[in-house]
Amino acid sequence: MTSQALIIASTLIAFGIIISGVAFGSAVGDGIVASKAVESISRQPEARPNIFLFMFLGVGVLEAFPIIALGLAFYILLVVVNVPGLLKAIH
Repeated sequence: MTSQALIIASTLIAFGIIISGVAFGSAVGDGIVASKAVESISRQPEARPNIFLFMFLGVGVLEAFPIIALGLAFYILLVVVNVPGLLKAIH
């Protein structure tokens, strides 16, 4: 195994770990926000519009982090390590 192949393999593993971690964290965060919103609505049904507003704001903020992390992961994959260029160099 050449050093370039080792760099490609470790970069792809890191990319997969980043994507899976972001997906798992986002799913857990969305679930917590939604469950707390349902819990709050069951306690105070008259506050439903305000609770929904803040729930959607919270989910929107939570979904911004995975998009940023996905962008950074692709930046590392394509720009910093330049995996396509390394693949061409191996062949």
